[in-house]
Amino acid sequence: MNQNIKKNIWLLGVNLFISAFTFGGGYVVVPMIRRYFVLKKKLFSEEELIEMAAVAQSTPGAIAINLSSLAGYRTAGFAGAAISCIAAVLPPLIILGIVSAFYSIFISNAVIAAVLKGMEAGVAAVMVDLIVDMCAMILKEKNIFLSALIPAAFIANFIFQINAIYILIVCCLLCVVRVVLKKRNKQ
Repeated sequence: MNQNIKKNIWLLGVNLFISAFTFGGGYVVVPMIRRYFVLKKKLFSEEELIEMAAVAQSTPGAIAINLSSLAGYRTAGFAGAAISCIAAVLPPLIILGIVSAFYSIFISNAVIAAVLKGMEAGVAAVMVDLIVDMCAMILKEKNIFLSALIPAAFIANFIFQINAIYILIVCCLLCVVRVVLKKRNKQ
């Protein structure tokens, strides 16, 4: 079988799997893509994944679909992006269709409510794992400025209850200023 066809079939399968079994929003997809694309297949590096996650977050649309499409594009070009995008959209579409068709049954079922509560705990664990990995990458850089942003962002959100979007904007602006100042100093 042709290598491109094998790669596209793998992309379809892995993105269907990731999309079907990651509950809790787009950021939960990042560790799954890391596991399959970076650690198992070594299709790109962790740094490239973080860059793709930043692009996926800053572009319109769901981060899970954007990131899957970017990973697919990086792996197999335009065909990979299209396959990954379709595979990322299908499972939620099917699940939501089933849930909406049987909504009255699901809303009153204690077992389903308990399963959803259990999923919340699982999502929290996956997100903590992602945060630990991202912090480890930042700390590995041994940059005081970037390392200081971690506790500063946490304190701003957790203690002072500042909205995360404002924290992200400030952090982005600080990093842009830092890069501009570095470029000026080199000239």
